[in-house]
Amino acid sequence: MIESTFTLISHHLCPYVQRAAIALMEKGAKFERVSIDLSAKPDWFLDLSPLGKVPLLRIDGASGSRVLFESAAICEFIDEALPGPRLHPADPFVRARHRGWMEFGSSILADIWVLETTTDAQAFATKRQSLATKFAQIEAELQDGPFFAGQHFSIVDAVFAPIFRYFDVFDAIIDHGIFEGLARVVAWRGGLAARASVKAAVAADYPERLMAFLHKHDAILLAAPGNRPMAQPVR
Repeated sequence: MIESTFTLISHHLCPYVQRAAIALMEKGAKFERVSIDLSAKPDWFLDLSPLGKVPLLRIDGASGSRVLFESAAICEFIDEALPGPRLHPADPFVRARHRGWMEFGSSILADIWVLETTTDAQAFATKRQSLATKFAQIEAELQDGPFFAGQHFSIVDAVFAPIFRYFDVFDAIIDHGIFEGLARVVAWRGGLAARASVKAAVAADYPERLMAFLHKHDAILLAAPGNRPMAQPVR
């Protein structure tokens, strides 16, 4: 596997792609990124992706070219197949718990999708409350940090780092109050933001691309109560 080369089929904003990129960088693996337009998926991509989703990880080696799909499967393959620090706990019970929290992170991303695309005020308020409730549950799970499992960076951290990245943009738009009173969550967010792999998981123009996405969807987030007067369309 060490002789293999890796290509991560990506989209600029996809948080699931970021998970895989972070895992690869935590392992010190070199890889190429190929970004596609999800609104006009190329035929070669649809031939490779059973679900028509990113990320895909293409592995080219002596045995030919192989492809993995689904971010959780990709991250676990990276952890098991590549040298470097292990990103999953050794204990089977704790590892299973981590897989559960990875799924919990995916449920948060589903709420964020509504938050960033809805034009309905009630749907926005409902999802904002759902997010506040879920982060309060995480607050009760966290210990001393700086990461989810303490001193050791794990796949759960790779899952949540892209989640917190959304709020780097949202915080500049609206006083959403989702993290109010959640000191451990806030500290965890800060620890992840400072991680080199997390910083490098997106391009420098990520905030501008996300703002353009919000404007494209005419998201009520841009005009919700508590809105800060700074959100302008990206030209």
